[in-house]
Amino acid sequence: MTIPTATSAPLPVAEEQRLRRELAAVYRLVAHFRMTDLIFTHISLRLPGPDHHFLINPYGLLFEEITASNLVKIDLRGNPVEPTPYPVNPAGFVIHSAIHAARSDAHCVLHTHTRAGCAVAAQRDGLLPVNQMSLEFHGRLGYHDYEGVALDLDEQRRLVADLGGHSALVLRNHGLLTVGETSGQAFLRMYYLEKACEIQVAAQAAGAPLTVPPADVRERAGRQLRGEDHGSDLRDDEAYDLAWRALLRLVDRIAPDHAD
Repeated sequence: MTIPTATSAPLPVAEEQRLRRELAAVYRLVAHFRMTDLIFTHISLRLPGPDHHFLINPYGLLFEEITASNLVKIDLRGNPVEPTPYPVNPAGFVIHSAIHAARSDAHCVLHTHTRAGCAVAAQRDGLLPVNQMSLEFHGRLGYHDYEGVALDLDEQRRLVADLGGHSALVLRNHGLLTVGETSGQAFLRMYYLEKACEIQVAAQAAGAPLTVPPADVRERAGRQLRGEDHGSDLRDDEAYDLAWRALLRLVDRIAPDHAD
């Protein structure tokens, strides 16, 4: 893994606090929507600035305990850069630091071990184009073969190669991963990737034959759902921004202490 060089001015304190609050909000939303695995899995956010630091959860706390102030700031080698009483999940460092170093647009990286996500990750054909939510990821989803618990630095280059330029990754026999330019974008991608997996597993469990839209419809729907040029009569470019604002209002109601 190549450590980027410094290129910009230090991050203002107020901006870091805003980003901390947004990341803490995502942790609380993942807990609220039951996408957690006790103290395991992780969500990280790269901070702008010359030092290439990123924030990650304090290892040992449940996601419902995460606040803006107890997030741990580490460098791309996994070293805390500020005093903290908490360790960092080693597997979290291996996965997240590799993606942050390789993808300038991957400011937030979100990883889960949900029941539906792990079920689809165990299937040979992965995510199927059998519902509208899955079509957002049509042709834009990578797959990474299981190599054991992510504790070996050598796996980083293969993980990055398998993610490529995609916004999401299925970690086979393991779980799901999404990236985003913001915390909100990474969360909404995970929310709908998880929903797509839930729908697929439910449809398969019903035992009836599944229908798959034609290839041209799958591609067009994917462009529509990603807000790309799709030639439709109407556009809905505000959808994700409106949804994220609604989710922030939800967090303020159910977990006002996330901003502490």
